[in-house]
Amino acid sequence: MVYCPLCAQRLVDRWVDGRVRAACPAPGCSFVFWNNPVPVVAGIVETTRGVILAHNKAWPPGKYSIITGFLEAGETPEAGIRRETGEELGLHPLVVTFVGLFPYNKANQLLIAYHLTAHGTITLGAELDGYKIVPRERLKGWDFGTGLAVTAWLAGNPPPFAPPPASV
Repeated sequence: MVYCPLCAQRLVDRWVDGRVRAACPAPGCSFVFWNNPVPVVAGIVETTRGVILAHNKAWPPGKYSIITGFLEAGETPEAGIRRETGEELGLHPLVVTFVGLFPYNKANQLLIAYHLTAHGTITLGAELDGYKIVPRERLKGWDFGTGLAVTAWLAGNPPPFAPPPASV
């Protein structure tokens, strides 16, 4: 951020609350750019065949991850990952279990991770151009971002996938 969103003055570096932050120098303006992490929901979406890893159109070829999306204003994290699962995969989440919180400092994000069991036919949303399903016993986490959530989930010995009830 270069300019103050309140008065349009160019921001300057200033010592605020124990660290250097971009702040407005204008008299009477108290704007400080805190640069707080953005909340992102992440879903380890599991079907009867395994965990879905998706490829975003903006990523390099061969890079896959679990389902993620920005938390919207007024939305609970659980509602957010349910929404993202529907938007990105066209699936209906049945059981949603909290996995944990994971920092992704490279993108200034806080990942709020869940495990979801889901059913339906996969229909990719506008942001995705591919997916693969990895059986749980072959799934491995990676050492940053959403991979930390996968590693934690795998280490927690999650219960086996429960197929949807006959009435669903």
